[in-house]
Amino acid sequence: MAKKSKGLNAAKKLKKRSKKARWHDKWFVKKAKRLKEKSDPLGGASQASGIVLEKVQLEAKQPNSAMRKCVRVQLVKNGKQVTAFCPGDGATKLIDEHDEVVIECIGGNMGRSKGDIPGVRWQVIKVNDQSLDALLKGKLEKARK
Repeated sequence: MAKKSKGLNAAKKLKKRSKKARWHDKWFVKKAKRLKEKSDPLGGASQASGIVLEKVQLEAKQPNSAMRKCVRVQLVKNGKQVTAFCPGDGATKLIDEHDEVVIECIGGNMGRSKGDIPGVRWQVIKVNDQSLDALLKGKLEKARK
């Protein structure tokens, strides 16, 4: 392996070397090639709105045996379909088909799914422009369309 340049006029070579080395870092490559925006259904955005197509129940991974309540959502911006988790006790009762929901990343490791819910990367935060959290706590009543 070549030694690092030293001396008075070494800066140019050191800069060139560090620029080249960055491409061995997978996070830099993802950012430089904009891979997240290309593969992400939300298109790199933190939140997106969509229409609820159906309610689904997913079985939790081992060793848990719960049925996690989720909804299938079709995004308004590009028509892609994703599965979003409904956090909170009785949250699916407040969400009906054809409701407009806002979803966000669930916060799993490296943008992946969180906890024991297989393949679910998003969660519902708003239903018909009302906070799901406020609806669950009883601070708001669900608006009629």
